[in-house]
Amino acid sequence: MSVKTLEILEQLKSLTLNETAQLVKQIEATFNVDISTPKLIRVDKRDEDEVQPQIQTEFDVLLVSVPPEKKIALLKVIRTVTGLGLKEAKDFVDSLPQVVQAGLDREAAEILKQQLEEAGGVVSLK
Repeated sequence: MSVKTLEILEQLKSLTLNETAQLVKQIEATFNVDISTPKLIRVDKRDEDEVQPQIQTEFDVLLVSVPPEKKIALLKVIRTVTGLGLKEAKDFVDSLPQVVQAGLDREAAEILKQQLEEAGGVVSLK
């Protein structure tokens, strides 16, 4: 600590309770801060968030690529899953990578991924 800081600290020790309360009010007004909220609570909450990682609950099924020889089989699956017509499904597969379905729970996403992979597609979950 600097000498100036130590001197201020010694002066603060000599203040009465009433003088200290007035000083706190003046500091809050001057620096536009609220001293009544303990900062330790905010730090502890931030530490808890860092300790407990967020668990992903929604997944997007992304069709990355399709081998040319598996395209027809995959078109059938895409049409079934998305409800697209033949032309729309073909356009969908021709413009990969594409999200097949978004916001699925883990189990549904895994099932869809398995269906697409069985048809020959390369799939990832995001």
